[in-house]
Amino acid sequence: MASEDITKLAESLAKTKMDGGQLSFKGQSLKLNTAEDAEEVIKQIEDFNGLEALRLEGNTVGVEAAKVIAKALEKKSELKRCHWSDMFTGRLRSEIPPALISLGDALIAAGAQLVELDLSDNAFGPDGVRGFEALLKSPACYTLQELKLNNCGMGIGGGKILAAALKECHRKSVAQGKRLALKIFVAGRNRLENDGAIALAEAFGIIGTLEEVHMPQNGINHPGITALAQAFAINPLLKVINLNDNTFTEKGAVAMAETLKALRQIEVINFGDCLVRSKGAVAIADAVKEGLHKLKELNLSFCEIKRDAALTVAEAIEDKTELEKLDLNGNCLGEEVCEQLHDMLEGFNMASVLGSLSDDEGDEEEEDEEEEEEDEQQQLKERGVEEQESLTSKKIFESQASTPVPSPPVDVATFLAFPSPEKLLRLGPKCSVLIAQQTDTSDVEKVVATLLRISSVFKDEGSVKTAVHEMTDALMKKAFSSATFNSDAFITNLLVHMGLLKSEEKIKTVPSLYGILMTLNHMVQQDYFPKSLVPVLSAFVTKPNRALDSCSFARHMLLQTLHQL
Repeated sequence: MASEDITKLAESLAKTKMDGGQLSFKGQSLKLNTAEDAEEVIKQIEDFNGLEALRLEGNTVGVEAAKVIAKALEKKSELKRCHWSDMFTGRLRSEIPPALISLGDALIAAGAQLVELDLSDNAFGPDGVRGFEALLKSPACYTLQELKLNNCGMGIGGGKILAAALKECHRKSVAQGKRLALKIFVAGRNRLENDGAIALAEAFGIIGTLEEVHMPQNGINHPGITALAQAFAINPLLKVINLNDNTFTEKGAVAMAETLKALRQIEVINFGDCLVRSKGAVAIADAVKEGLHKLKELNLSFCEIKRDAALTVAEAIEDKTELEKLDLNGNCLGEEVCEQLHDMLEGFNMASVLGSLSDDEGDEEEEDEEEEEEDEQQQLKERGVEEQESLTSKKIFESQASTPVPSPPVDVATFLAFPSPEKLLRLGPKCSVLIAQQTDTSDVEKVVATLLRISSVFKDEGSVKTAVHEMTDALMKKAFSSATFNSDAFITNLLVHMGLLKSEEKIKTVPSLYGILMTLNHMVQQDYFPKSLVPVLSAFVTKPNRALDSCSFARHMLLQTLHQL
């Protein structure tokens, strides 16, 4: 290790904070690759008597450094809180599981009894969950109260592994007379989807002690929402439910409303951007009106709620003396109803609780929501989403054999109109040829639109992933091979639609960047992709951007590939 590096490390470590039983290296940007790099960190851990909390956030820890840090932790039996978010920046995905295994084994060997484990903002994917699976099942986690795994890219597979580990931890802890009593669970931005949510719901139903659940931005539809609702009903201490930016629709909203009627400690409900629609909002309003006297915050923003339903929600909070915020922004109310809301709440002496309505969509004509629901049901069926309607409080899930329904044939136009992984696979082996033939590659706008639709159905699952890659290759190879195709205009147009580059025109950006980022990660490695576009793409993906923050795993993968080109 160079002398200047040692000096820099020493300066960083001089900022280390020791407060009570906490040792903090938070935000020091330490690059701990080798055992030598970690010497000073190890010394401070070893010299700290009564270590109860260790903060390693905002650094980067490699496999070898993790092993020696773990060795130091083997003697720290009093350790209770591990603040280990964002500690693998720039690491290969394959490096993270062995590093986590070393640290976890050390905590088990030390006989630690953890209260909090925070591994958020580590893009470890499903494999990373395996890295701390043994720790979760061990006596070190029988005492766990807070588990935070926000923005880790776990996916469905990781969600299932996590759920199984929590159930095993609960089973073993009960057998030892030390029942797991998890209070706070955080797993936003993890692409859990329905299957991951259903698996976790089963674990939640068994645990029964949750007080806060935060699972925003996970691509969960009404079957997963219904499963979670059933699980929440047998967690009577729940205070906070944050499912922001999932897709309830009326079915999920009604199921959740029924659960809310059974809960008495609820303080925060965040169903913003969840498409509860008017019927769902009315059901939730009924639940609020019947009880929830401790409610402090109700967020139903950007849910396609219309006039009468919004007023019903406002009426429901009349006697909620603890309420601090009601968020109905981004719905379809119109100026007149916005004024009515203000007047109504003013009459309740609660005008101050109403949040901004600056993003109101205006008073749209009432649509036939039943027809919308039918359309959505059809789309969900086409995507192969199985409905779970007979769940009970005591037994949330039962394995049921289902008779497969023959799927109707799909053509390219149908797939592009309403993309789904199932439709993609049903296009058959000639899908790549068909997409290239039927797309006018001289039109940059059409190429970008087609690419975004293909990538929107990307999944880590083998067959879907392969089909997306093959279709992308056929389309883009044809486009880039054309002498008339403007590659600079293509990348500009793509960045605009991804929300990474501003446009003078009002253009609707894609709702999630995960699929296109993972598809680009494949594209840039192909011979057809112009190397001149690499620095442009790298520059925009590197820039801070909210949309990219929610896809840190995919962003990390793409940047890693771009830097190697």
